Amino acid sequence: MAKVRSWVSAARLRTLPLSISGIIVGTAIAAQEGYFHIVIFSLALGTTLGFQILSNFANDYGDGIKGTDNEDRIGPARAIQSGLISASEMKLAMVITAVATLVLALLLIYTAFGSENFLYAIIFFILGVGAIIAAIKYTVGIKAYGYMGLGDLFVFLFFGLVAVFGSYFLYALQLNWHVFLPAASIGFLSAGVLNLNNMRDQASDAKAGKNTLVVKMGPERARNYHYSLIIGAIAFLLFYSALTATAWNDLLYIIGIIPLVLHLYRVGRNESPVLLDPELKILALSTFAISILFAIGLAL
Repeated sequence: MAKVRSWVSAARLRTLPLSISGIIVGTAIAAQEGYFHIVIFSLALGTTLGFQILSNFANDYGDGIKGTDNEDRIGPARAIQSGLISASEMKLAMVITAVATLVLALLLIYTAFGSENFLYAIIFFILGVGAIIAAIKYTVGIKAYGYMGLGDLFVFLFFGLVAVFGSYFLYALQLNWHVFLPAASIGFLSAGVLNLNNMRDQASDAKAGKNTLVVKMGPERARNYHYSLIIGAIAFLLFYSALTATAWNDLLYIIGIIPLVLHLYRVGRNESPVLLDPELKILALSTFAISILFAIGLAL
């Protein structure tokens, strides 16, 4: 039972709602336009959760074997760091999760495109393989991009643009450039979660040679960058509504913006990295809540 709890902890369940926020938003826009397929939705959720769990395992493995996860780290103890799971066990789990996720991705691609849209299928297969590589290479390997300050960019691309644009395209098989606005919004909020995590871990990351964007910018610029991400996300959503909203219910997601405003106030007053840890959960769940309210609003 203790081993099971260790694996559940390593999967970092609190990160999963954030990972599917983009799928929910892209699906909601497609459904409003008359495109929806329950099997595509289910497989998209499963594939995205697989990518996130793989990323969590890989982060635990990469930071664990490099010594980045040590006694200086503020957040919850990782599995390898605490000795609950060995590096070889985590590596095997990464392989199994990557294979299972790729199988789900292939089923998703076939369900969405069949054999008639071969070019689309190839493009999404490449995106799927790219997502697996990105999930692993964030902390694993000599040139892990998370150690070079590129994590925010990849989070924006995969959690925002690919998640929202990609899920919309799976249903509609066409582009709608208005979708870029909520896609960018979810991308900014997701990058905000990573930035907050890196703000919390700045001292230990710098000591371990993990040059995140926060380590490169310094605490004050990182705080201003965080403001820009959250305010930019709100602005892009409101701009989308200004272009597309036809009734009050299309603005239901504004309720979810209130916790973001309070979050910015607390981050602005914060002087202790330890106190940033609870804000991670708040920001991630606020993003998830916004995606749910956005979907409900469009469905009403």
